[in-house]
Amino acid sequence: MLPLAERLRPRTLDEYIGQKHLVGEGAILRRMIESGNISSFILWGPPGVGKTTLAKIIANTLERPFYTLSAVTSGVKEVREVIDKARHNNGLFAAPTPILFIDEIHRFSKSQQDSLLGAVENGTIILIGATTENPSFEVITPLLSRCQVYVLKSMNRDELLELAQRALTTDIELRKHHIELRETDNLLRYSGGDARKLLNIIELVVTQQTAEANEKGDTIVIDNNTVAQKLQQNPVAYDKDGEMHYDIISAFIKSVRGSDPQAALYWLARMVAAGEDPKFIARRLVISAAEDIGLANPNALLIANAAFDVVNKIGWPEGRIPLAEATVYLATSQKSNSAYLGIDAALAEVNNSGNLPVPLHLRNAPTALMKELGYGDDYKYAHDYKNHFVRQQYLPDEIRDKKFWEPQGNPAEQRTAEWMRHLWEENDNDKDS
Repeated sequence: MLPLAERLRPRTLDEYIGQKHLVGEGAILRRMIESGNISSFILWGPPGVGKTTLAKIIANTLERPFYTLSAVTSGVKEVREVIDKARHNNGLFAAPTPILFIDEIHRFSKSQQDSLLGAVENGTIILIGATTENPSFEVITPLLSRCQVYVLKSMNRDELLELAQRALTTDIELRKHHIELRETDNLLRYSGGDARKLLNIIELVVTQQTAEANEKGDTIVIDNNTVAQKLQQNPVAYDKDGEMHYDIISAFIKSVRGSDPQAALYWLARMVAAGEDPKFIARRLVISAAEDIGLANPNALLIANAAFDVVNKIGWPEGRIPLAEATVYLATSQKSNSAYLGIDAALAEVNNSGNLPVPLHLRNAPTALMKELGYGDDYKYAHDYKNHFVRQQYLPDEIRDKKFWEPQGNPAEQRTAEWMRHLWEENDNDKDS
């Protein structure tokens, strides 16, 4: 017998629950389907929100050939077979352009994604990809530029309750039993916005009570206690392979950046409880130490790097302690992004002005010809001067007065700025005397 989630899979848009922003009256995907003019796109959303179902509904509604591949089990060979078949049918029978649905497209390698480009661009196939990962990170830019991205949302409370009622009232197997849905808090809590998980929970609870209920003629009751007992698990809403992975780490780093150690520790605890890779958390702390704390407290980078080294050695569960120490230290440190802004400003200048020549006095002169050409002439060795500093030009002529790093208002950078002013002013005095 098919699982409940498969038995209840919608076959038309009218049966489809959720994603009203995409398939509701007048919404973009509904208009596309109703017009029959469909282009390639990627469905991005958490598990169990109807990505595969929506792709099948589109194919059925438009009566187009429908090929489906899973990125877990398919490769370039299978992709090319589908494309060749589509090209053959289009040329021989003038068949409608087929739809190729690729589930978990983020698992395709770059070469596998490259194999789709030509067929998508010339219209041999219409690609519908499904992913739980952010396409910006996981789908190659050329393919992403040829596809629209539509974001699917977790199902809300009302949508999940509607689905539960539909299951209990329309499924032929569930209707064989007298089932009473008395409480829904745990049902909704454990499902976490995932329609498939909701239906699996209902099926599990009903199946485990069926034999006993049939013998006694009792009603099968679904309530908070029954759901908790049958599942016997901690409902931590976190998907290490999905969107939640990015949302939680984003909240964590923004809490550190925002100097809120309480929130930072909470988001850290969410990741620890879910079994996130400790090295992933530590890497992000190292980045934050350089990007967000920076020169305001250079020790932050040392602390974060030490935490990374420790968790790499000890892992869970003890790794939570150095991670917590680094998190609190970074969250309570003074903040500066001057180095981050400085390198980005310098990169922008490089992109704008290209490969400007190195001033002659800064060039090495390992050969006689280079010395004759003036390489290294008039270079001043800083250590030969007071305070190991002497004025000379280090930037190319075209941008000699550009400034990329600007000190910020924290005490550490103000001390640095004062020292730099002292060096330059004293050098001016030496030059004038």
